[in-house]
Amino acid sequence: MSTHRRVLVTGARGMLGTDLCAVLKDAGHEVIPADIQEFDITDGPSTLTFAREHRPTVIINCAAYTAVDQAEAEREQAFRVNRDGTRNIAEAAADIGAPLLHISTDYVFDGAKPGPYVEDDPPNPASVYGASKLAGEEAVQETLAQHYIVRTAWLYGIHGKSFPRTMLNLRLKSKPLRVVDDQFGCPTYTRHLSSILAKIIERPAYGVYHAVNSGSCSWHELAAAVLRAAGLSPDIEPVPTSEFPRPAPRPANSIFDTTKLQQTFGLEPPPWQQGVLDFVARWKEEQRL
Repeated sequence: MSTHRRVLVTGARGMLGTDLCAVLKDAGHEVIPADIQEFDITDGPSTLTFAREHRPTVIINCAAYTAVDQAEAEREQAFRVNRDGTRNIAEAAADIGAPLLHISTDYVFDGAKPGPYVEDDPPNPASVYGASKLAGEEAVQETLAQHYIVRTAWLYGIHGKSFPRTMLNLRLKSKPLRVVDDQFGCPTYTRHLSSILAKIIERPAYGVYHAVNSGSCSWHELAAAVLRAAGLSPDIEPVPTSEFPRPAPRPANSIFDTTKLQQTFGLEPPPWQQGVLDFVARWKEEQRL
């Protein structure tokens, strides 16, 4: 049986979507990239029309409202995109008989667990963004059986804004850096996650999965690793979360266990340190350094 798919990627011009489209093409899949210019996921009829016209054999939903702090003031908009938009995509997938892979987040958890999160830990979002993403997961589960929900965390990539890019830009401007050292997670490079997603859609092992680079660190450790990889001074002041009050609370623990992913698909996510090196290599090319 051919493993090559006709893949509709929503949110195709975003940080993850851009890398995902490139990785899928490299893997031999036919890619239908779609973003707000093609159709608006919050518009059910146009979402359905696009799916019927293009007839993908699988849909990967990377489209999302991701402004974590802004969501606290824009609850309605966050839910409109992350819950209702996701339901529209799930209904379109069900209509054309295509499985859906939906991207979710560590923010569905409150971060209070002392150890790594597994897939069946009870969600308990502490922010509007987290609640809207959990509602999106539920919409997928209610709408079609053929679904993968892939939760990831601390995602960064070369396309668009990301924490490592911000650290590099600030250091190049000689700004003093202060970074929290009491939040822990698994920094995940979009290119590495894309390779995992490309493999997942080749097997109908539906369900919820955690997919992150292996290992974990604090934001402070991540910032230092990024600067060291770029040959810049990793001198950063560690500070507690309490010194950075934000509208939306951040989970103190966003560490994910990927055993289920590894056992089901035989995938070994690369270490987070490798993601940093790969990201910085591409950043240097971009900067002509």
